[in-house]
Amino acid sequence: MQNLDLVKLTEQYGSPLFVYDATVIERQYNRLTNAFSQVDLKLHYACKALNNQAILKLMRSFGAGLDTVSIEEVHLGLKAGFTPEEIMYTPNGVSFEEIKQAVELGAQINIDNLVMLEKFGHEYGHSYPVCVRLNPHILAGGNHKISVGHIDSKFGVSIHQVRHLKRLIEAYNLHVNGVHMHTGSDILDIEAFLRGAELLMDIALDFPELEYIDFGSGFKVPYKPSDAETNIEELGEKMSALFADFCKQYGKQLTLVFEPGKYLVSQAGVFLASVNVVKQTTATVFAQINSGFNHFIRPMFYDAYHHITNASNPNGQPRIYTVTGYICETDTFGWDRSINEIREGDILCFNNAGAYVFTMASNYNSRIKPAEVLLVDGQAHLISRRQNIDDILATQVDVGNLFDKPVESI
Repeated sequence: MQNLDLVKLTEQYGSPLFVYDATVIERQYNRLTNAFSQVDLKLHYACKALNNQAILKLMRSFGAGLDTVSIEEVHLGLKAGFTPEEIMYTPNGVSFEEIKQAVELGAQINIDNLVMLEKFGHEYGHSYPVCVRLNPHILAGGNHKISVGHIDSKFGVSIHQVRHLKRLIEAYNLHVNGVHMHTGSDILDIEAFLRGAELLMDIALDFPELEYIDFGSGFKVPYKPSDAETNIEELGEKMSALFADFCKQYGKQLTLVFEPGKYLVSQAGVFLASVNVVKQTTATVFAQINSGFNHFIRPMFYDAYHHITNASNPNGQPRIYTVTGYICETDTFGWDRSINEIREGDILCFNNAGAYVFTMASNYNSRIKPAEVLLVDGQAHLISRRQNIDDILATQVDVGNLFDKPVESI
């Protein structure tokens, strides 16, 4: 993505704007599959990262399955052309009725607590396969808000509950065809991840009907220039050897499953916003843009760093700015950033905007959501139009003349 092209895209589609590059997504997908070419690998794309139908269809064209966390995401996957068998449904804290809906749709079920597993066994017994999500109590890196493998996490059946888990499986003759773990995002410590994987494989030996082991994902991508990232090639070499040895010990070849989301789409996306005003106070120079945490919440929610450049003035003299939004709250994208001189009307480019940005956007302050554009072979395709005020009102019910006369005091 060249700076000039990005500015032209905002002229064509308006600002703010999300832009994704299919070439980058394919590159990331191929890098992961190449690193694990020595095993039977299946990637389930974690669609909560970016769930536009065009993105889901792109993933399906690569041969990916789908990782979903809600019944609505299951429906999105089916609409995108995934078969039910290609969709993994991994909810947390949902009602049993929602799990039953996923069964009716034919999705692969992944249950992470003993209460729901017992209900599942009572309802289905051995008639419908189920995967069990375990919590290995291992931290492999990342922000505490996105680390889910520790002992205080709400996710997964604790490894210390395995004996109880086995009792339930035996009592209800459950058909457990997979075991699963997910430690969280931004994994840098490969050795810690491998320890968790070995632990899961040791437990897996006690489940005789397995078809696959799902090791989650959470591989770290670079956010800053020269930032660290997960060494996928090293992980692939070491993990493949461990998995091959496990399959020999288990007595049959299983499928190794990962469920990458951010790893596939984060670097493929940029967010473009226009500068409304450059405001200097006694202490700070603010560059205030036509967006806020209604569109891009990660810096405020996770203290996430997103590299910001001036697409309109790439050769300007660098100056120090604090980039903020237009929301009636504190919505700071970055403090004291060195950015090429910013002027009113300039287009700022936020990197790593492909994952957990648009899917977490809202209509707070009654602001409309931006458009999304996908670049395929360098050609721009609109994949989601910009909202308008009618979209915000679409689900609201007209109460007619309900308030034509004064409301009586209580």
